[in-house]
Amino acid sequence: MRTVAVVGASLAGLSAARALRNRGFDGQLIVIGEEPHRPYDRPPLSKEFLAGKIGEADLVLERDGEDLAAEWLFDTRAVRLDREQRAVRLADGREVRADGIVIATGAAARNLPGADGLAGVHTLRTLDDARALRDDLALGGRLVVIGGGFIGAEVASTAYALGLDVTIVEAAPTPLAGPLGEAMGRIVSALHADHGVRLLCGVGVKGLSGGTRVSAVVLDDGRTVPADTVVVGVGARPCVEWLEGSGVALDDGVTCGADGRTSLAGVVAVGDCASWYDPRAGVHRRVEHWTGARERPDTAVATLLSWGTAEQGVPRPPYFWSDQYGVRVQFAGHAAGADSVTIEEGTPEDRDVLAVYRRAGRPVAVLGMNKPREFMRWRKQLAVSPS
Repeated sequence: MRTVAVVGASLAGLSAARALRNRGFDGQLIVIGEEPHRPYDRPPLSKEFLAGKIGEADLVLERDGEDLAAEWLFDTRAVRLDREQRAVRLADGREVRADGIVIATGAAARNLPGADGLAGVHTLRTLDDARALRDDLALGGRLVVIGGGFIGAEVASTAYALGLDVTIVEAAPTPLAGPLGEAMGRIVSALHADHGVRLLCGVGVKGLSGGTRVSAVVLDDGRTVPADTVVVGVGARPCVEWLEGSGVALDDGVTCGADGRTSLAGVVAVGDCASWYDPRAGVHRRVEHWTGARERPDTAVATLLSWGTAEQGVPRPPYFWSDQYGVRVQFAGHAAGADSVTIEEGTPEDRDVLAVYRRAGRPVAVLGMNKPREFMRWRKQLAVSPS
């Protein structure tokens, strides 16, 4: 293998480039990024960066003096994968041919229909998104967050600390019920009420009102919630449209084996766009978390360099964390499929719980709120526990 193209220049792409060099690949390495920025860290965008506690220099992912001997192509988007020519076609007309390809194109934030062009309405996925939102939050006033997931919760927490009046609108009866389950979703989302942030659940959004700038969020039940700024946090879609017709199997992202291999030889996928097979559960899952983007590329690169002959292992259970109102929330594993959840330590009232999810008596997930030491002990057990 003489040339490898990494399509995507965020954490997953950078991790893949590092893994290639660490595993001895000394050929031509080309990294393609849609954004104009060098790789940067995304988790702080909704927290420290949004609050103005850190600057852009603090987001840089590349280490001082790091040189991967790569050719970086920024500010250009992949529009097609030609499997016959083994070429990535770019929006600016260029073509990159490679023996091996790492797909790391990530995911894009979903928006509300009709929100485009209305000032004061934001999604939060990129550095440019965070810059624009930070400027609007500096104006103060009333913030409405649409979506009570982790990004929405972190933005609400940050805005509350900045002194804004904050309301969260969540279509589901219980925020975070998807990733955490109903019981623990209620406990974690109670952090909002603890700090005077309004939480409107079980109601959808009909639309937004305003002239050139948003002035209110209109709910399905007819209520209106005044807003000076709106953040839409209703999930993300994998950026895989450019792969249609390429022969790469797609289904809510790039369908992969447990080692990142795709349906095309010499092509692997990592990061938020990749739906890896989970042998523990027998299903494919996209893992949209920082640790997955950092850890899984090494496995995928080993698969790529061996042309698929490397032995498939079992990916580590996904892990993520969230900082809200001064509380560190950590989660590992999958809540879906658990038939019980028990609080092993702490109390919900004190927001310092350690909860374990089990299926047929075996642990499949763990949640910690301000229990970092206990949580990490259980996380290690999950990594070696069958399910």
